[in-house]
Amino acid sequence: MRLKLIACEVLLRELCHAIARSPHQVDFEFLPKGLHDLGGSPMAARIQQQIDAVDPTRHDAIALGYALCGNGLHGIQARTLPLILPRAHDCIALLMGSRERYQQYFDANPGVYFRSTGWLERGQSLEQVNPLSQSLEFLIEKYGEDNGRYLYEEFHSYRRSYRRLTFIETGLEATSAFEDQARREATEKSWEFSKLTGSLAWFEALLSGVWDPDLFLTVPPGAQTRASFTEQVVTLL
Repeated sequence: MRLKLIACEVLLRELCHAIARSPHQVDFEFLPKGLHDLGGSPMAARIQQQIDAVDPTRHDAIALGYALCGNGLHGIQARTLPLILPRAHDCIALLMGSRERYQQYFDANPGVYFRSTGWLERGQSLEQVNPLSQSLEFLIEKYGEDNGRYLYEEFHSYRRSYRRLTFIETGLEATSAFEDQARREATEKSWEFSKLTGSLAWFEALLSGVWDPDLFLTVPPGAQTRASFTEQVVTLL
């Protein structure tokens, strides 16, 4: 089987490891993390564009290295090749290896903020390319005194709700540099720091060619995805 992988660069290390272990030939393309900042519909449109560009004569299926990610996979359509995508809300669940483990950790640690190697080396947060992630002075100048202060407070309100930073360690880290960076960030923000052992199982399963319907949605040619407010996360339209 020959697969085409279209994925977020945040997961580059984990997916490259899975590519090396896949029993199939995998051609891959990593898209910039900043797509998340465009919002659900524009993000989906960009991913759809890459799907449509895949040569159906060279591949047997398209694997998406994305979670639902703010509805970034809502409305995606398979053309002439089946699509395979994880049933996960975001990449943190993928890095933890299961939706259940993610939910259990989140419930036990309210106000937790996650970091991984990919999040740190590919730009620390989505805020960096968001036009609202500007100084208070910039926002006041652009939107006026009241609106500027309101936008600044709303955008930075996460600082009041987060209390812990958890670094997800997958075992692919060459040095302790990324963990150290995450630890420094937690100190700077006066958050507690913790480290969690991640999992590579979901990434390897994506490129295995055997797709458990509990973990993956298979979209047959001509079908379309839709976000689901159930444990399935994403289903067929």
